[in-house]
Formats: sequence, C-alpha cells, structure tokens
Amino acid sequence: METRVLAGEIEQLQAEAAVTTIFEEKTAPPESQAVLDRIDIALGGLIKSLIQTGEIKGCANETTLVHTQGRLAPARLLVVGLGKREEFSPICVRRAAGTAARFLRKRGCRRISTLLHGTGLGIAPAESARLLVEGSLMGLYTPDLHKTGEREPRNLEQLLLVNPPPEAASSLEPALRAGEITAEAVSLARDLGNEPANILTPAAFAQRAAEIARNVGLQIQVLEEEDMRRQGMGGLLAVAAGSEQPAKLVSLQHKPTQNAGLLALVGKGITFDSGGISLKPRDNMEQMKNDMAGAAAVLGAMWAIARLQLPLSVLGLMPLTENLPSGKAYRPGDVLHTMGGKTIEVISTDAEGRLILADALAYAVQQGATHIVDIATLTGACAVAFGGLASGLFSTDEDFAEALAEAGELAGERLWRLPLYPEYREALESKVADMRNFGTRYGDASNAAILLRQFVADKPWAHLDIAGTEWNEKPRPYLAEGPTGVGVGTMIRLAERMSRPAET
Repeated sequence: METRVLAGEIEQLQAEAAVTTIFEEKTAPPESQAVLDRIDIALGGLIKSLIQTGEIKGCANETTLVHTQGRLAPARLLVVGLGKREEFSPICVRRAAGTAARFLRKRGCRRISTLLHGTGLGIAPAESARLLVEGSLMGLYTPDLHKTGEREPRNLEQLLLVNPPPEAASSLEPALRAGEITAEAVSLARDLGNEPANILTPAAFAQRAAEIARNVGLQIQVLEEEDMRRQGMGGLLAVAAGSEQPAKLVSLQHKPTQNAGLLALVGKGITFDSGGISLKPRDNMEQMKNDMAGAAAVLGAMWAIARLQLPLSVLGLMPLTENLPSGKAYRPGDVLHTMGGKTIEVISTDAEGRLILADALAYAVQQGATHIVDIATLTGACAVAFGGLASGLFSTDEDFAEALAEAGELAGERLWRLPLYPEYREALESKVADMRNFGTRYGDASNAAILLRQFVADKPWAHLDIAGTEWNEKPRPYLAEGPTGVGVGTMIRLAERMSRPAET
C-alpha cells in the first residue's frame, strides 16, 4: 500500500472515496468540522439533511456512503461514526480506519483519502497517522488462506493522509512505517492462527520462524526434544508425548546492543489442543488450531522489532507442541519434573499451557532475561471474566505493569490487571508434588498465573492471558472473524518504550 501525505483540501483531491468522521452528538472532531461544513455546502446541504433525518447517527463504526455526483473531486464520501464524544480514544481512530477500509474495499475503492482523525482532541499527528495505517491494514485482513478462487485484496493502492499540521511533517514518515510494520506483524500472527494444524505443525512453525529470522537478521536456535531432555524440560516433553509430531522450542534473539538489559517475550505454542486425555467438548474444537496465538504474537512482534531496528535486546521464546490423547500421552496423576527444579502433579491434561510455559520461563531466566512477558491463551476463566473485551494482565512489578497497560492502550489491545494474592497458591497445593497444575475453576486465571510466577525467579515479570481476545467470533465492521493477532501491538509498543533511555 502506498501511503502519501498531501497538503490541500480533502474535497479537492482526486480519490475514489474520501473519509470523514462524526460523533453521536452530530458534530465532527475539531480538525474536521470545518471540512465537513464545506462539503455539506458543496453537496447542497445533503449531509445536514441526512443527520436531521437520522440516516447519519454517528454511532460507533456506523457507515453512510454518499455519491458526490461530480460536485466534489472524490466520487464518494464515506461518513464513519465515532460514537460518543466523551468515550473517544485512540482505539476509535483505529477502528474507524478499519471500518472505512473494509467498507470501501467491498465497493471496489482502492484509492482513499482521509483526514488525520483526533488531532484536535489530543492525539499527536504522528500517532494519528500510525493509527490510520494500522487500522486500515488490519481492517483489510482476510482469512481466506486456502481459498482456491480469487482472494480479496489485503491492501489499498493508495491511502492519502490529507493536510497534516506543517510542524508535524518530519514525524509522519517514521510513524507511517511503524504503522505498516505493526499491521503486517499482526497479519502474520493472524495467518499463523488461521493455518490448520495439519499444515502448521510444530516443525512447520519452527521453519516459518527460521525463514523470518533469515530475512530480518534475527539469531535463531531451535531446541529439539533431546535438547529439552538435557535441560530437564519435563513439562514441555510431557505435553508433547501424546503427539507423533516432535516438540520444538524456538529461540529468536534481536541483539543490536551490548547493554545489560534483555527483554524476553515468551509465547504459548500449542499448535492444536484437544485437551489430551482430559478431552475437550467437540463444539468449536476447530478453533484450537489457534491455541498457539501466544507464540504467533511473539513471532510477529520479533519480526517487527527487528524491522524497526529498535536499540533493545529482545529474546523471543516459543515452546511448540500438540496436545493429543494417545497411548503415550501424559495422564492425570502424573508427576512432572520441570526445568525450574520444581515438580508438578497433573490434575488436568487440558491445563497444558502452564506446563510448557513453566519450562520456557525457566529457560528465559537461564538465558539472562532481565524483564519477562509471557502471553498465552491460558484460561477459560479469563474469557468468562472479560467476555473477549480485554486480556488479563498479571505482574510482579508495578512499573512494568503500568508500561504494559499503556502499551496495550496505544495498540488498541485493552489489558486489565488481575490479582496475584498469595492465597491463590492454596488451590495448587499437592500432597505428592510441589504443586498441582490445576486447582479449581474458581479464580483459575489467577491460579494459573501463580503457577507461572514460580518459574521467573525475581525478575520483573508480566503474564498476559489472551483467552477470549485472541479469536473474533463474528465479523465486525473493522475486523474479520477468526484470529485477531492480539498481543503483537502491545509487545511492539512495550519494546519501543523500553528502547527510549528515559523510560527504561
């Protein structure tokens, strides 16, 4: 997609469609109210009439398409609702951009012009430009990887950003590039989540990671099962035992500096989760191909971090395996010896994510990580708690938690802090081992996080439970159904923040 920044008036630029926005209060954002008034005059009061008759309400992501009949240079005008003015935030800009791109693509528009939304409401021009690029490209994503017919385009030919403040011109190009790289990284994670498990095996995932590493200069190491045995990774090996596909632990490293800090990103990579012997119900089991959403997010984030050339050492770890029942599968009642030296009694083989993450987190500590973030589709409890509207955030460090929450807000990926009270440890007490892998469904999101905490030593650590946010059950105006790529944007924004010396 070619993204260009142009001076001039949006109604005078040649484009197949121009995009403007409006609030439910029937006013436009400050930066575009005068533009909308000029357009309304050129169209003989049509916009005002549509507002008065209720055809334009300004509800969030509502779309109204107006054919300009030669009275404006753009052939069409699309008015996108922003919702209530008091609820406006950067996420509204990203969603409006995705809504516009998806709507106009269906009508064959490939050259779109738009204002920098929200610059009159506290959003910096560079940030608005980045949000528009991210939102447009994320909105254009299609899940039709294996369709044999013609596929919908994922790009526009041109996205024209119109009339930015002159003083902001120098900051726009880096913002546009960052937005494009972020959106492409999210699309990579969504593509991985859409791949069926018969194609994206642990070995195939590792191969994809190797190709990406070669292309952008990441260092890569792939631990095989024999390597895991030498490391004592009994959790990962136990989960892998039921599958014919060998497990992999992929390690990617972006090391542009020799500084003392090392941010580790650790993603759960179950390429298919049947639940093992504790078999899942059949309904929606096909979605369990996306139980590697955490690993996909880490791979996407590492790809972007390398392309952005951030001056921060980052380690990406992806433990990869299937969780299947068989004569070799691990069982409820088994006791596993983990790399961290702790033993875990298996209560449910469907609580496998915390087992593979335990070993991967201990490995991150061994590799010298100074800060650790893990991301996983870990508990149904988190999905029930938030209904897919936010991911759970757990952390041992207040500053680190705040940095992640702010990164998530910028990325349009809401995070909500959940507790790590010591009392949650009681649910994991075992008579035969150091802990159980499952206690009770009550508070299970915190129970699982408490288990993971045992494997990060004293490092600043955060756990993101993305169960519920990693899959969009139905198409939205700004987002296709299926895998969302959640977490990619948050980890990129966190790495960007940690790359700035004043905020490390």
